[in-house]
Amino acid sequence: MNIDMIRAAALRLEGNVVRTPLLSSPGLDAIAGRRVLVKAEALQVTGSFKGRGGWSAISALPDDVRKRGVIAYSSGNHAQGVARAAQAHGISAVIIMPSDAPRAKIEGTKALGAEVVLYDRATEDREAIGDKLATERGLTLIKPYDDPQVIAGQGTTGLEIAAQAAALGVAQADVLVCCGGGGLTSGIALALEADAPGMRVRPVEPQGFDDATRSLISGRIEKNATTSGSICDAILTQCPGNITFPILQRLCGPGIIVTDDEAKQAMIAAFRHLNLVLEPGGAVGLAAALFHGSEVEGDTVIAVASGGNVDAALYATVLAGAG
Repeated sequence: MNIDMIRAAALRLEGNVVRTPLLSSPGLDAIAGRRVLVKAEALQVTGSFKGRGGWSAISALPDDVRKRGVIAYSSGNHAQGVARAAQAHGISAVIIMPSDAPRAKIEGTKALGAEVVLYDRATEDREAIGDKLATERGLTLIKPYDDPQVIAGQGTTGLEIAAQAAALGVAQADVLVCCGGGGLTSGIALALEADAPGMRVRPVEPQGFDDATRSLISGRIEKNATTSGSICDAILTQCPGNITFPILQRLCGPGIIVTDDEAKQAMIAAFRHLNLVLEPGGAVGLAAALFHGSEVEGDTVIAVASGGNVDAALYATVLAGAG
């Protein structure tokens, strides 16, 4: 896993994904007490950064392998990223999704032509289901984060952050990234190591699901006791990946943990100050920027707003709570 793979992925992604903007607002700066720049990946194709990794992985497959089809497991964002890339390449996609995934994500995945297989995340093993179906049907598994080409695709976000920040005269900043399995976090860290070495990536996780934070402290991969129980469904994984964790360990600063309520408040702030729709898991980086300023260094902070695929009913409830 290296910067050359990320640069190669960027070439394959050109014209197939969005170069998302780096947004700012005086209102957010006032809340945070410093300059806040927001990388708006919620405006990415399929509504999240996962559109990058899905395209990178599928476009990198040899033709004879790709035409047999792909399979993936996901709570929704990786599902849609893979489904879109598969549809565009004219191949079949099977997506294994938890039955409690947001309805918008399940329907969005089906709308992109994928076959959706639901499972109970509390009692069933998605990896075992995926391995079985992949073997039976001859499909290639596209993992949600522990896959070099997926990480390379997510890392293109970091290439853009480096260039966009440089254009604004920003060379040093903590970069706050939502962290589930670590694909986005590790990819951005590798890109910034090469193109913006003055920046430091900080993994951000929901309270109770701080496996990356604990792993960085202990020096070994730590696991969460459960993968359900937070509003931040998009980033609830059991542990960092075997590929991603060594990258996090080498390049990232300490993790930051935010509450579900802080994620909701960040969703409200993004709507009010940026007119940007975020899902809870996609808002944790901004939550850390706004409400954990004492844990962040520097006059400028960059938050990755990683996704906006939120159910309408939940979003309405969150905004109604703003008073």
